[in-house]
Amino acid sequence: MNPLNYTVKVCGITRAQDAEMCLSKDVRWIGLNLYDESPRHVDLAKAKELLKHIPVGQRVYVDVTPSLSKLHTIVEMGFDRYQIHFDYNETTKSKIEDWADAVKPENLWLAPRLPHHAAFPLDILPFAWHFVVDGFSSGSFGGTGTTANWRHFRALKDTHQEKGWILAGGLRASNIKEAMESSGAHFIDLNSGVETEPGIKDRTKLHNVLELIG
Repeated sequence: MNPLNYTVKVCGITRAQDAEMCLSKDVRWIGLNLYDESPRHVDLAKAKELLKHIPVGQRVYVDVTPSLSKLHTIVEMGFDRYQIHFDYNETTKSKIEDWADAVKPENLWLAPRLPHHAAFPLDILPFAWHFVVDGFSSGSFGGTGTTANWRHFRALKDTHQEKGWILAGGLRASNIKEAMESSGAHFIDLNSGVETEPGIKDRTKLHNVLELIG
């Protein structure tokens, strides 16, 4: 398979064979979700086992509003990037700054939970180099299958080209072409759209998405 034309992350990996399958298809980043309430949650022991199957330089820690002590533990485990979801209206700037200090802004991917038509909070831009624009769900963070506002994503990407912008939210073979044309995204985050059930990735579904963007 030729290298992909876009940067791809597959999130919510719970099985070693799924991580290895993604890597065999030139997926750049592999995400492990350590948020206790996620249906794709893996605990610290499981995460350590899975990291044995993910090369250094491709490991993404995913969580929701982690404590600073937990984040320090995660850093010691050998993750490369840190994708943190949070409710913007309930999270202080000092907490976000603490995350940035703990992992360094160049390694931090911030994913604020925002209603579909809400303006992106530009005051968080100094804290990270990459930002995840995800679909909105009032009851959960990420992996919901809900699509993001693609035109909003394009406006952010075009206006703030100094930052990296990651498109997430319900991306699958049936909408990936339209999503990328509308958003202008070159970095996508796949999850529920390439699964048979939460945490179980499907080779055919992933292949079909990658064929459309490869």
